[in-house]
Amino acid sequence: MISAFTNTFKIPELRDRVLFTLIMMVIVRVGAAIACPGINGVVLQEWFQNQINSEAGGNIATLFNIFSGGALENCALFSLGIMPYISASIMMQLLTAVIPQLGKLSKEDGGRQKIMQYTRYATVVLCVFQGYLLALSFENPASNPFLPGIMETINNLGIPLVANTGLDFRIMTVISLTAGTMFLMWIGDQITERGVGNGVSLIITVGIIAQLPAALVQAWRTFVPTDGASQVNPMVLVLMIAFLLFVIAAVICVTQAQRKISVQYAKRVVGRKVYGGQTQYMPLKVNYAGVMPIIFAQALLIFPSTIASMAFPTSATAQRIAQMLSGGWLHYVFYAVMIFFFSYFWVATQFQPAQIADDLKKYGGYIPGVRPGKPTAEFLDFTMTRLTFAGAVFLTVIAILPQLLARQLGVPYITAQFFGGTSLLIIVGVVLDTMRQIETHLIQRHYDGFLRKGRIRGRFERTPAGRGEAAKQGQLVWLYVAVAVLFVAGMTIFLANSFQ
Repeated sequence: MISAFTNTFKIPELRDRVLFTLIMMVIVRVGAAIACPGINGVVLQEWFQNQINSEAGGNIATLFNIFSGGALENCALFSLGIMPYISASIMMQLLTAVIPQLGKLSKEDGGRQKIMQYTRYATVVLCVFQGYLLALSFENPASNPFLPGIMETINNLGIPLVANTGLDFRIMTVISLTAGTMFLMWIGDQITERGVGNGVSLIITVGIIAQLPAALVQAWRTFVPTDGASQVNPMVLVLMIAFLLFVIAAVICVTQAQRKISVQYAKRVVGRKVYGGQTQYMPLKVNYAGVMPIIFAQALLIFPSTIASMAFPTSATAQRIAQMLSGGWLHYVFYAVMIFFFSYFWVATQFQPAQIADDLKKYGGYIPGVRPGKPTAEFLDFTMTRLTFAGAVFLTVIAILPQLLARQLGVPYITAQFFGGTSLLIIVGVVLDTMRQIETHLIQRHYDGFLRKGRIRGRFERTPAGRGEAAKQGQLVWLYVAVAVLFVAGMTIFLANSFQ
């Protein structure tokens, strides 16, 4: 893998793409630190720090701050992040599957470009709407239900969040936030075209990874405080690191998991050439819906508890229901049910077995043992239904895991988010996609990619000596992994004992 990174800079085109991507990422991080005019970012920074230290670190404001890469904490120009564009893209994608006119437009020449244009218009509308609501919440933080305890922070600091309120402040804030999101959207397009990987996904991933240093510091302060009052066994930290590696490996495996459906194409004679007569594979992913079910479930589950607590502030029953919806057993039940529902809903809207069966029949393809036409569509639908169930179970476990760590084990939420949830799924998916693109460039130039195991097997295993060489290299890899694990465990125990 180290040689693959060094080979990346030996190819001029790939080197320029990587450097361009890194420069754009630096610009994104700089924009996340430039505050909007008229807002005192010290207040929100102090409030977010208090939320991180408390057990209520999983509210909606903290989630938005994570996806904006800490820009909301700084009241920055990129406070809205790239999420309005993501929301508009999801909305247009669902409308294309539901509205026949948009579905027909997407199949025409230039239809995709037209839908992309509609998506950008919808992004501007969402930016104006969300920016105006954010400006109102900055002006009147006490009336914002998603900022609990903000007035206490303002009173302790003795400074207001916004000094000069009014229409001028609102207009300036809306323009600044809208311009920031549109600039991020432009950067994402430039990275996709001239850089490496998907630009929009990389912007979200960099924003999430930017919270990693703060998460590590907070975890260290929680389990290894400087006053030596911690009763946590150092082995707990070692087990947490091992558990994190296990979760990451499991997410990678399920993200890459797919069932290959063999498709046989009949031979066709066109002039003097013979086409077809070969077997190909149709990959069906286990986690076809990706991270979308968790996002939808989180968005819908946060609002009922907030509305119940706002509408009936004096009712003990309403407050108890709101507490159960935000962190009790009822929360986990509804969370799991909605993840299952949206998993099947997303597959039903995006996976079209009837259209796939018609396309196979049109081009002379068929699944061995299954008749073309309607039986093929039913077979694909049945297969995808079973795969979706396995993917929904996986998403449910990954989504609930950070909340269990935060509420049951006392792990800070900013740290627990890296043990699962949307953050880990996005990071793993984007990193795998980016590595796959880089590896494609390397292999095209006759270099080894990141995964040398497949190439080693093809190169060495033709002879007994080659198989022995491959076995030795595999043993060396496992030896390196064991040494790394022991080193991390030893350093963790040493540092934990040094602070006690």
